[in-house]
Amino acid sequence: MRLVLLGPPGVGKGTQASNIVKKYNIPHISTGDIFRANIKEGTKLGITAKGYMDKGLLVPDDLVVSIVNDRLAKDDCADGFLLDGYPRTVDQAEALDKELNEKGIKLDKVVYIDADKDILIERAIGRRICKQCGATYHVTNNPPKVEGVCDLDGGDLYQRDDDTVETVTTRIQVYLDQTQPLIDYYRKKGLLLDVDGTKPIEEVFSIIANSID
Repeated sequence: MRLVLLGPPGVGKGTQASNIVKKYNIPHISTGDIFRANIKEGTKLGITAKGYMDKGLLVPDDLVVSIVNDRLAKDDCADGFLLDGYPRTVDQAEALDKELNEKGIKLDKVVYIDADKDILIERAIGRRICKQCGATYHVTNNPPKVEGVCDLDGGDLYQRDDDTVETVTTRIQVYLDQTQPLIDYYRKKGLLLDVDGTKPIEEVFSIIANSID
């Protein structure tokens, strides 16, 4: 199962990504995680990417493509993967198509979870993250069993510094402006699955799983 997961900040991608990789036993490939791993390991790609990130610059498409293609070549991706945070542009999507075509494989589905901007803002400012494992919660929609404590490992939960109304609003608008051409690209290919992210978590996952199966 080869999937791409798209959706604006605060829509619940993290929760659904966890559900998807667990059900289909495929690796969750996040560009942020890949960058951090390469930087930690001191790879050539990681060192180059860090140079851009330290200056507050976007990592160029060709470097992002190289890093993702390197990750897709790993053995654990042989039977599928879930791409999260990539592609972000049509150019990256075309590069992904080229890479997969060369391997004789193709995407099965592009899952796009969406919700009204006001709802996304409310969700983002209510988000809490585990300091240890990165699990995500929400103070009203998906609270932990014990306030401030992760259900999985007992780690402390925290709110990201940039989860403010102003920052989140800007982040969402930038994402929507950037991603619309990509949504259109995959819709024309007949790969896009539109999912209403305002529905309960279990219902959202049920919609995704039923479409994939």
